Formats: sequence, C-alpha cells, structure tokens
Amino acid sequence: MDDKMNMILDTTESLFKRYGIRSISMEDISKELGMSKKTLYQFVENKPDLIEKFLQHILRKSNSCITEDSSGMNAIDILLQVSIKVSKEIEDVNPVIAFDLEKFYPALYRSFVMAKREHVYLKIKENLEQGAAEGLYRTDIDFDLVAKLYVQKLIDIHNPDFLSSVDFNVEKVFQVMFDNHIRGISNTSGLSYYEKKKLELNL
Repeated sequence: MDDKMNMILDTTESLFKRYGIRSISMEDISKELGMSKKTLYQFVENKPDLIEKFLQHILRKSNSCITEDSSGMNAIDILLQVSIKVSKEIEDVNPVIAFDLEKFYPALYRSFVMAKREHVYLKIKENLEQGAAEGLYRTDIDFDLVAKLYVQKLIDIHNPDFLSSVDFNVEKVFQVMFDNHIRGISNTSGLSYYEKKKLELNL
C-alpha cells in the first residue's frame, strides 16, 4: 500500500481511537495530517470510503498478528503469542468506535465483523488441528464446533450486555476465556507445557 495512504489510515486510527468515529470530521483528519482536504480527497472519496479503508486496514493488522511467521512454534506457543497481542489490542480499543460503527455505518460494520469472524474461525480450527497432530491437544473433540464456539465467545465479550452485572473489563474476560479454552482442548502433555509457558511468560 502507498506510504501516504498508510499514513492517512494510521492517523485516522489514532483519532478514531481517541474520540470515536462520529465526532471526527474529514477536516479534523486533514488538519492532523497537515494536508488540505483537497489532497485528502485524492485518496478517499468521502468519510464512508475512509471508514471502509480504515476497517480494511484494521483487519489486515489484526490478521497479521495471527498469521505472522510462526515457524518452529507449536500450537500452544502460537495461541499464547496471539493472546498477548489480542489483549493489548482490546486494551487499546475505544468502545465508542464499535458503537459509532454499529449505529451510523451498520453495513460496513457487519462486513468487517463477518470478515474478522471468518478469519479467526479458520485460524482457530487450524491451530486445533496442529495441536492435535503435535500431541498437545485432545483428539476427541469436534474441531469445527470448538472453533465456532470460540469465535462466538469472542463476539459475546464485546457485547456491552454480556456479564454486565460483573465488574470485569473486557481484557480480563478475554484472558479467562482464553485460559479456559486452552485447558479445555489440551491433553495432559499440553496442560503441562501450558503451565510451564505461563510461568516463563509471567502470565
């Protein structure tokens, strides 16, 4: 992708994370970039087009955190690496972004959620198959169903009504969900390795 387009998307992401989507205008973005609106409109048609490109940008970054080079890593190493990055990602996200997207740009938001859901599902299923082949995960579970349930739980923890009566933040809920996931799919060897890695990583 063009360096200037990347700069526009990174700046847009920074502003959206701080202030939400609805309150940020194209003029705000052009000022933050130090460029005229006319120049900005050479890269995007309008605000909905910018938001669509922003969501694609977020999706690429999120997907790369799952698909980056993992040669020499077993299935549990990969899951732990991804969980640390996802926890950081959750911590950085302003919930106003999701609210604004769902309310004012529902079609773009649905498309984004569906694309992310499908990618995570495929990667979780792939990880389950890898872990079973490595002798770390149980072989008596339905990989397809477990992957779909994991994705659904990821969606649930971003629902403001989910666990609304419990005083936990989203990051903490994710960490508990992730821990339960590994414990549920691992065999004895996998659990032993997982506990050792948690101590090493101070998790």
